[in-house]
Amino acid sequence: MDGKTLARIGAVAFVAVAITATVIELMRTDEVTEIRTLSRPHVGDPEPLRATLRHCRDMGEAASRDATCLKAWAENRDRFLGTTSPEAH
Repeated sequence: MDGKTLARIGAVAFVAVAITATVIELMRTDEVTEIRTLSRPHVGDPEPLRATLRHCRDMGEAASRDATCLKAWAENRDRFLGTTSPEAH
């Protein structure tokens, strides 16, 4: 097989794949999906917590011994996991 024939076979295969993909896309029906948002109770203003977490991040290793940082991390963890009681730990 010479190069010209091989190029033609490749072009035909490419066009066949492109046509098949187009037909599949045109036959597809759009499904309307219902989007529901999960509502969670507002625990309070997250900005003071966020500021404390940033401060603790900037403290480096010393933050692991700071009581304020430990409390902020526990509060953030509880907020993330959705736990409110101390028994959940």
